[in-house]
Amino acid sequence: MKLFRTLTAAAFIAAAAIGPASAIDLSGAGATFPYPIYAKWADAYKKETGVGLNYQSIGSGGGIKQIQNKTVTFGASDMPLKPEEVKKIGLVQFPTVIGGDVPVVNLEGIKSAELKLDGDTLAKIFLGQINKWDDPAIKKLNPNAKLPAQAIVVVHRSDGSGTTFIWTDYLSKVSPQWKDKVGANTSVEWPVGIGAKGNEGVANNVANTKGSIGYVEYAYAKQNKLTTVSMINKDGKTVEPNSESFQAAAASADWEKADSFFVILTDQPGAGSWPIAGATFILIYKQPQDPVAAAEALKFFAWAYAKGGKMAEDLDYVPMPPNVVTAIQKVWAAEIKDASGKPLYAMAH
Repeated sequence: MKLFRTLTAAAFIAAAAIGPASAIDLSGAGATFPYPIYAKWADAYKKETGVGLNYQSIGSGGGIKQIQNKTVTFGASDMPLKPEEVKKIGLVQFPTVIGGDVPVVNLEGIKSAELKLDGDTLAKIFLGQINKWDDPAIKKLNPNAKLPAQAIVVVHRSDGSGTTFIWTDYLSKVSPQWKDKVGANTSVEWPVGIGAKGNEGVANNVANTKGSIGYVEYAYAKQNKLTTVSMINKDGKTVEPNSESFQAAAASADWEKADSFFVILTDQPGAGSWPIAGATFILIYKQPQDPVAAAEALKFFAWAYAKGGKMAEDLDYVPMPPNVVTAIQKVWAAEIKDASGKPLYAMAH
């Protein structure tokens, strides 16, 4: 993962450094969940337009803080802010892609999708109540798996993280005990386990720790060739993590009617739905300090919606449906303005 992160970070730095002097370099910070696709988009956009993007992959909590402190053009978070909070701060919030949190393990002899868990068992593992891989609850779900009498090492995020919000929101929905003891947030008091920074850190720790289980956005599992776990969803069906199951989870979401696009996709119904799915969101001021940079940011995201879908799919993210993109761009046109009241999305065209 370190190699991948270094390469993509270098692409961002190069994009910022070698652009023409007249080009504006965009600044954003936040979620690590969409970092792989933002890196890919930034590289392609730089080649096409000469405009660079400096995106700091610091976690959703950091992204929310940085946009509130007005140190970046946009913030990024996988935990959508509640509509009243968005309005209070003076922001516009919109989703860019949909992805999935996936459990990843380091177990000898177990291949991806061979092991399956249900929500209750997963919650008990992260509560520390199930602490051996050959626990009867895991064996019952996996009668044919060769499960070792090995201690389970839980790996979780140590930073404020939207990936953690999606994960803990799901566990809160499937486990009353988790909801009462831990709850759902970007940062929680973990009952057990070791902390790691970013999706990259969790991926790296799981890859290097025998008997471990952690959670990452699916692109990180693929990049690091980690062993993924299948899940039993709300309909009682066993599903593997992939773009199809993420898309199935998003199928019933009514984005257009959701205030500030506040939609949470965990534990959705449907035979093919991945239960730990979520969108990732951008936060930008309605009246930005730097309207030229904000207009360029809107131009970048408009380009990503129009031309970045295949790139997203290649990394197993799900692009936003065309009707949702139209609704997002209507909000841009109506709400994001300069000090004189001129819509910045008009400047972006």
